[in-house]
Amino acid sequence: MAAEEEPVGAESVAPPEAPGAESDSKRAGEEPEKAAAPPQKLVRLPMSRVKALMKSDPDVSLASQESVFLICKATELFIETIAKDAYIYAQRGKRKTLQRKDLDNAIDAIDEFAFLEGTLD
Repeated sequence: MAAEEEPVGAESVAPPEAPGAESDSKRAGEEPEKAAAPPQKLVRLPMSRVKALMKSDPDVSLASQESVFLICKATELFIETIAKDAYIYAQRGKRKTLQRKDLDNAIDAIDEFAFLEGTLD
């Protein structure tokens, strides 16, 4: 075995840059990267309130974060869908504001919303 051979699995690793040292991109004349934009929220509904609503059901004792997230996301998608469909009926009435009758029309006309019939009375 030669004296210059490295043991198996050994790799040469460059030392980390010291704080305040210029990076390669700064030396090359490139602009430094802008600060990352704040991460966009995955859900718009308050998960703590959804979890409280879920726990208000006597059959629910525990609710994992994953289940709360899924309920929030499903609720958002449902609200978005019914609002878009109701907005079509508002446009037919030459209005830009949704009214209850637009929701009622969407529920009556679209089969996916049949489970809501009679609940808004």
